[in-house]
Amino acid sequence: MKAESATVEPKSTTKTAQRADRRKKPKRQPRYNVVLWDDDDHTYDYVVRMLKELFGFPQEKGYQLARAVDAHGKVICLTTTLEHAELKRDQIHAYGKDTLIAKCRGSMSSTIQPVA
Repeated sequence: MKAESATVEPKSTTKTAQRADRRKKPKRQPRYNVVLWDDDDHTYDYVVRMLKELFGFPQEKGYQLARAVDAHGKVICLTTTLEHAELKRDQIHAYGKDTLIAKCRGSMSSTIQPVA
C-alpha cells in the first residue's frame, strides 16, 4: 500500500491575517446628537418628566439638562445612531404641551446634528 502524502499549505502571512480581520469587523455607524432647544413655554418639571419618560434619565440628570438648556439655549440629550436619534427627536416633538403653562401650545423643539 502506498502512503498518501499530506499536502501542506503555506501559513498565511501576518499582513494577510490582519486584512482578513479588518474585513470581519463591522463598520461603525456615524453618530448623531439629539439637541433639545430652549423656550419659555415649558417648566423645569415638564422637561425633567419628559427626559425621564423618553430617555430613562434619573430625576437629577433631567434637572441638570433642564438647567443647561435654560442657561445655554440648547443641550445635547443623547448621542446615538441616526435612526435612534430620529426616533428620540420625534418622541420629543410628540410629547405634548406643558399643562402647567396656559400659553404653551405644544412640545419642545428638538433637532439632530451629526457629531463633528
